[in-house]
Amino acid sequence: MRASFANLIQSLHAALSLADNGRHVVRAMRWALLLGPMAAAVGSLCAAFLWSLEAVTRLRFEHPWLLYLLPLGGALVAGLYRFWGGRAEGGNNLIVEQIHEPGGGVPLRMAPLVFLGTIVTHLLGGSAGREGTAVQLGGSLAGTLCRWLKLDAPATRLLLMGGVAAGFGAVFGTPLAGAVFALEVLMVGRVEYAALGPCLFAALVGDWICRAWGIEHMPYHILTSVISSGFEMEPLLLAKCVAAGVAFGLAGLLFAEANHVLSGFLKRGIPNSMLRAAIGGLAVIALVFAFGTRDYLGLGVMSATPGGLSISSFFAGPQGQLDWAMKLLFTVVTLSAGYKGGEVTPLFFIGAALGNALGQAMGAPVDLFAGLGFVAVFAGAANTPMACVLMGIELFGAAHAVPITVACFTAYLCSGHNGIYLSQRVAVPKSRRRALAPAVTLREARVREG
Repeated sequence: MRASFANLIQSLHAALSLADNGRHVVRAMRWALLLGPMAAAVGSLCAAFLWSLEAVTRLRFEHPWLLYLLPLGGALVAGLYRFWGGRAEGGNNLIVEQIHEPGGGVPLRMAPLVFLGTIVTHLLGGSAGREGTAVQLGGSLAGTLCRWLKLDAPATRLLLMGGVAAGFGAVFGTPLAGAVFALEVLMVGRVEYAALGPCLFAALVGDWICRAWGIEHMPYHILTSVISSGFEMEPLLLAKCVAAGVAFGLAGLLFAEANHVLSGFLKRGIPNSMLRAAIGGLAVIALVFAFGTRDYLGLGVMSATPGGLSISSFFAGPQGQLDWAMKLLFTVVTLSAGYKGGEVTPLFFIGAALGNALGQAMGAPVDLFAGLGFVAVFAGAANTPMACVLMGIELFGAAHAVPITVACFTAYLCSGHNGIYLSQRVAVPKSRRRALAPAVTLREARVREG
C-alpha cells in the first residue's frame, strides 16, 4: 500500500513537472514570435542605416564643401525635434527610463527622426557615433509593438530590452555584446539574467538579418600574441594592462563629464535648440581650421585620404600621442550642441588612439593596447564591462580574453559614478565608501557629487 502511494506521488510529481516544462516551452515560443519579427525589422533598419551612413560619408569625402552646411543642417534637425519630436528628444535615456518604469512609452517618431538626424550629422561632418541611432530604432519599434499589442509592464520591459539588444548587435555585428549590453546598461553592478535568453535571441536575429542584407562590418585585428600558454600572461605585461585600464577609465569619465558639462552650459546659455546647433556647427568648422585637419570628423571608421587617421590606423603602428584628445574634443562639441548619432564609435576611436599612445609610452604592443582601449574606454564611459569584454572577444578573438577583461573591469572601476547614460541606476556602488540611495540614477548621483 505504501509503495503504491509513493508511486502515485511520484507520478503526480512527474506530471506536474512535465506540465511546468510545457508552460516554459509555450512561453518561450510566445516570446520568439514577438521578438523574432521585431528584431528582424530592427536588423533591416540597421542595414539601411549602415548603408546610408557609408554612402553619405563617401559623399562628404568627395565634396569637402558640405562641411560648411553643418550649422544649417544641425539647425534644421533641431527644428524637427523641437516642433515634432516630443518625447523622442529623450533618446537613449528615455528608453532606459521606460524599461525601468514603463509609462508614457517610446514614440514611433523617434525612429525616423534619429535616422534622419544622424545621416545629416555624418553627411555634413559632425563627429558622432551610430549606436544611439541603432538603440533608438530598436526601442522605438519595440515600444510601438508594445502599444499595439497592449502588453503589460513586465512584457513591455522585456520587449524594449530585446529591441535595444537587436539594434546594438546588428549595428556592430556583435550579438553577444548586444544581448548583455541591453541588460547591463540598465543597472550599474547588476544584470537581470532572466532576460538574457530573449535578449540574446533578439540580438542574434537582428545581426543575422543585417548581414543578410549584405552589410559587412569593418574588421579589426590584434596581430601580437601575448599568451604564452593557455590564458597565461607575463606579469609585467598584465601590470601594464592594469595601468592602461586606469587611464581608459579616466578617459571615459572625462568624456562623459565634459559632454554633460558643456551640454548643460550651452542649454543654459542658448535656450533655443536651433541656434545652439548652428553655433555648435560653427565651432566644429572652427576646430577644423584651427588644427588644419578633418581626421576627427565623422565616425572615424573611414579616412578621406590614404594617410589619414581612422580607427584601423591605430592597430597598424605608432600614431600621434594626442589623437585621442582631439577626437574627444570634436565629439564633445558636436554632441553637446545637440547633433544626433551617439557616443560609442567615437569612444572606440578615442580608446584605440589612447591605447596606441600608452603602448608606445610603456613599451607594449600598440595593436594590443589599441584593442584594449577600443573596448575599455567604452566600458568605463557606459558602465558596461561585461558587454565590452564580450565585444572584445567577438572582435579580436578569445586569445586576448585575459587582457581585455583586466582592462575593461579596471576602467569600469575607475570611471566613478558617472557615464554617458544618466538614466542608468546604481544597483551596487563601485566603492563601499560611497553611500548611495537604492536605485539612484547616475543623474542624481552626479548632482549629489557636485
